[in-house]
Amino acid sequence: MPESSETITLAVDLHARPAGALAVAAAQFAAAVSVSTGTKTANAKSVLGVMGLGATVGQQVTVAADGPDAATAVTTLIAILADAAPVGG
Repeated sequence: MPESSETITLAVDLHARPAGALAVAAAQFAAAVSVSTGTKTANAKSVLGVMGLGATVGQQVTVAADGPDAATAVTTLIAILADAAPVGG
């Protein structure tokens, strides 16, 4: 199965809004998708799991996927993280 991963430095905390957008987008893919920061890893299809990472501004987050649409899943989720705006911003 194809694997893909990419790392991004967060411009905003990974709070409810971006975590929700990430989980909704991840759910559209057949690939198993994970998000990790530091020593913590979460299923990207779980809002609570993503929020549980406690990722904050300036931290590096890695999106990894394994499955038939892995590359597309990673590209899509990295774009969501890159486009996340600060609350009220």
